[in-house]
Amino acid sequence: MSPLTPSQRWSALLALALGGFAIGLTEFVAMGLLPDIARSLLPTLYARSTSQAVAHAGWMISVYALGVVIGAPLFAALTARLPRKKILLGLLVIFILGTAASAAAPTFGLVLAARFVAALPHGAYFGAAGLVAASIMGPGSHGKGFAVSLGGLTVANVVGVPAITHIGQTAGWRVAYLIIAVIFVLTLFAVLATVPSVAAHPNGSARSELRAFRAPQVWLVAGIASIGFGGFFAIDSYIAPVTTHVAGLSASTVPWVLVAVGLGMTIGNAAGGWASDRDLRRAMLAGFPAFIVSMVVFALVAHWTAGLFLGAFLVGAASLFLGPAMQSRLIQVAPGAQMMGAAVNQSAMNIANSLGALLGGMVIAGGLGYVAPSWVGVGLGLIGFALAGVSFALESSARRTATAAGETTPLPESAEAR
Repeated sequence: MSPLTPSQRWSALLALALGGFAIGLTEFVAMGLLPDIARSLLPTLYARSTSQAVAHAGWMISVYALGVVIGAPLFAALTARLPRKKILLGLLVIFILGTAASAAAPTFGLVLAARFVAALPHGAYFGAAGLVAASIMGPGSHGKGFAVSLGGLTVANVVGVPAITHIGQTAGWRVAYLIIAVIFVLTLFAVLATVPSVAAHPNGSARSELRAFRAPQVWLVAGIASIGFGGFFAIDSYIAPVTTHVAGLSASTVPWVLVAVGLGMTIGNAAGGWASDRDLRRAMLAGFPAFIVSMVVFALVAHWTAGLFLGAFLVGAASLFLGPAMQSRLIQVAPGAQMMGAAVNQSAMNIANSLGALLGGMVIAGGLGYVAPSWVGVGLGLIGFALAGVSFALESSARRTATAAGETTPLPESAEAR
């Protein structure tokens, strides 16, 4: 990659972040519009039971998550030999088509199919964009590079998701998805104009990327994200009914609660990128307890207006503090397969998305109330924290064994870069 001027560097980083912004919109806007989507696409069920219809509409979130889970490793393997800018452009085309189809599909089943297609490039985009951003920013910047790509997603939750949610509530949820498709088009042109060409890994191949799955730590770290992050999605998926039915606020307040979540995510993401580049282990092992406490606080105070906003902010901040650390950790345990490591993190996060939305919907449909998903999240967070401890304990044990045997344990690629 040729040297870039400061203005070229920031233009490219902003273009990559714009993609994250659009992805944040297409992923999270459904959460604030679930009641509207349920009323539009499931009118009979909605008339019989609002909570059951909203829980059923939550399948839009779960199906999107399934698309990410399948698409992330698939695209990481298929595009291993391609220059990363070409990867980004191809993925953006799929985003445009899938999001536009989501707005136009006439039935709930077809909307689910369109959401699945729109989700397929999600993980690969964040993987490729994060690696490109890290290349632009220089050695030792894996955490900050992924924080840049995730930064667009967090900003989306501050200003984009609330604004698009408001538009969806007033003009219709289909209009909301059309606007998101337009933003993907703008991202395509921005990436084409500003992002420099970054070569694929010199030894990249589908086989080398898939080899990452031979490492037990890859599966373990993916499990940490898949389970541990489920709590965030259990809460965020049903933030609209918590606002209206638990706190007793109007539907027009939902976008402002989403602003609180997004502000927390933005601050947490920036802090997490810095912390993970300094001490990845400490960032994860301190981040999980903070995340668990934030969900307990949300469950206890969400019925008060001030408590709802405070709890939403804390959950957003604590969850995204862990985001760059988890991304860096997966690359660290998958040396030689950077794209797969980066993409698998997104698959894992969206297993968490699906798991959280599903379990949250189950406890709501079971009559336990709209706050019950918060306690589900606490349980999931505790499991994730325990798995993180196991992961680092196994790594330390392996290093001690190698040292005792007089061997030199090679550092993973990402650690050497630091």
